[in-house]
Order: sequence, then C-alpha cells, then structure tokens
Amino acid sequence: MLVGLGLGPGDPELLTLRAVRLLREADAVFVPGGIAHKLVTPYRDAEVLPFPMSDDEAVVQQAVEESAEKIAQVAGKSLAVFALLGDPNVYSTYSRLAAAIQERYPEILCTTVPGISAITAFASVAGITLSGGFMVSDGSGERGRILLKVRHPREEAARLAKEGFREFVLIERMFLDGQRVYRDQLPESSTYLSILFARR
Repeated sequence: MLVGLGLGPGDPELLTLRAVRLLREADAVFVPGGIAHKLVTPYRDAEVLPFPMSDDEAVVQQAVEESAEKIAQVAGKSLAVFALLGDPNVYSTYSRLAAAIQERYPEILCTTVPGISAITAFASVAGITLSGGFMVSDGSGERGRILLKVRHPREEAARLAKEGFREFVLIERMFLDGQRVYRDQLPESSTYLSILFARR
C-alpha cells in the first residue's frame, strides 16, 4: 500500500496527528526534496527521491518512473509513505507517481492523507478571508470547480453541465459520522456540510 501524505506548508507544527502516526508506522518513507525531508526527520528516516524541476517532459517522466519502481518494491509488500509539502491531491507530484505505480502494479492500493494546503495557508499568512467565491489555477485554465455548502446538488450539476462540466463528485459530512460520497448520480438535496466537485 502507498499513502501520499500531506505535510502542510512547511511549518513542522502544522503536521497533522495522522501524518505523524503514519510516518512512525510506515515500513519506508520517501520524500521529494530537502524541505519535506527536514519535516519528516524528527519522526523517522526517509529516502529523498529525485524529482527534477525541468521543462523537459522526458526527464521528468523518467524520474517519476524510476521513483515509482523503487516505491513499488515496498508498497507491494507493506506500507510505503510518500510525504510531500502541502496536500497530495492539489498540484502535487504524487498524482503522477501514483498513476505510474497503478499502471505497472494495479494490485497496489494508492491512497492519500490530506495536509494543510498552500491555499488555506496563504489565506492565513496573508491575513485574508477566502469567501464569496475564488478561483485557483496553475495557469492552465479552469478544468475543475469546487462548490461548498451545496444544498441542491442535482440542480447545481445541471447548471454546471451547461458550462461544459461533465464529471461530478459530491461528499456529504466529510470525515464525520455519516460521510457519503456520490459520483455522477447526485441526490436532489444534501446537508449544509456538502462539497461538490465538477470537472470538464
């Protein structure tokens, strides 16, 4: 099993309790660079894997595939953790790494544990409130949209479909008792604690 583990924005006091537990329990921990290594070191040893920041896609892909092969040797038999800054599901190396492992070793379960993302950390450091709607992009355009507090998900999805969105995921009561995940077949109504994701 491979867990993509979010370490937060860089402050060692912003690691989650779950992150610390998994770092201690893992059979092996891998990190993509020096900052992540420094955050992990108080809890255990970790191997730094090379992930070059290059515009040469062939160089990047080769590094991903080599790292995937190394991690798979552990994850195929026991618990491997790939710990990185921020959150593993938000603009991170983990998605490419997990895809490479799943392609070669589909039997290996790849999952994630969230960390404090750069988006929420930015709001805290900047002293601003993110409300009223905002867009996050890496410059490649809007391919996905997240809506909070969605009370009428089916109606909202129909509106978004007119804008070209085709894939929908709704989560009610995330990480709470009664958590439910809906994919595409959305309910007519949902609780206040609901988040809808739409992808073009």
